[in-house]
Amino acid sequence: MKKVFYIVSFLLSLTAFSQNQTLFGKANALYNEGKYAEAIDNYNAILDTENHSADLYFNLANAHYKLNNIAPSVYFYEKALQLAPNDEDIKNNLSFAQNMTIDAIDVIPEAGLSKLLKNITNAMSFDNWARTAIGLVFCFVVLFLIYYFAYSTWSKRLTFMGSLISLALLCLSLAFAFHKYNLDRKDNPAIVFVQESKVKSDPNSRSEESFRLHEGTKVQVLESYNDWKKIKLSDGKMGWVSSEDIKLLNNI
Repeated sequence: MKKVFYIVSFLLSLTAFSQNQTLFGKANALYNEGKYAEAIDNYNAILDTENHSADLYFNLANAHYKLNNIAPSVYFYEKALQLAPNDEDIKNNLSFAQNMTIDAIDVIPEAGLSKLLKNITNAMSFDNWARTAIGLVFCFVVLFLIYYFAYSTWSKRLTFMGSLISLALLCLSLAFAFHKYNLDRKDNPAIVFVQESKVKSDPNSRSEESFRLHEGTKVQVLESYNDWKKIKLSDGKMGWVSSEDIKLLNNI
C-alpha cells in the first residue's frame, strides 16, 4: 500500500511541476508582451502551489516594478535575494526599486571587529558551516589515527600538527555556525506595504506618533504584541506599527 502511495505522490508532483513550468512560460510570455498584470497573476498562481524559486520571485518583482508597485517589487526582490544572495542582477534591480521609495534612512556603521566577525559569519550559511565542521571532524579523526599508528617520527609530528590544526578549525567552524544560527534567528525583516504607516511610541492607536514610514521601506521586527509589531530601522529608530502595515519576509 505504501508503494502505491509513493508512486501516486511522485506522479502528482510531476504533474504539478509540469503545470508550474507551463504557467511560468506563459507568465514570461505575457511579461515580454508588456502584459505585466496578467503575468503577475500567473506568477502568483505558481506561488499558490507553494513552489518557490529565486527566478520566480525575481520575475514577479520585475513585473511589479514595471507597474510602479513599490512595496511588492522591493518585497519580491528581497525574497529572491534570500534564495540567491550572490546574484548581482537581483541586487541591482533591488537598488532600482529602493530608489523609488520615499524614506531615506541612514545606516549606523558597525565597529571594525564586529563588522569583520559578521562578514566572516555571513560568508556561508548555517548548513555550510555545519558541513565544514563535519568535514573537519573527519580530517581530525583520520589524521589522529595516522598519528597513532605511524612509526616514523616525522609522520607522527606532521599528522599530530595536522590533527591539532583540524581541531582548532573545527572549533572555529562550530563557533561561526552557532553565531550564524543566532544571527538568522534574530533577523526578522519586513517591508512596509501601505502607502503611509504611522509609527507609534506604544502598541496602541492612542499613543504618541513617533514618525512615519512609507511603502517599500525595510524594517526589522523585534517583537509582537496583539496586532502590533515593534520595529527597528537601520538608523536605530524604533517604534510600533500595525501588523497590517507590514509584510514579513521570512514568511513563505
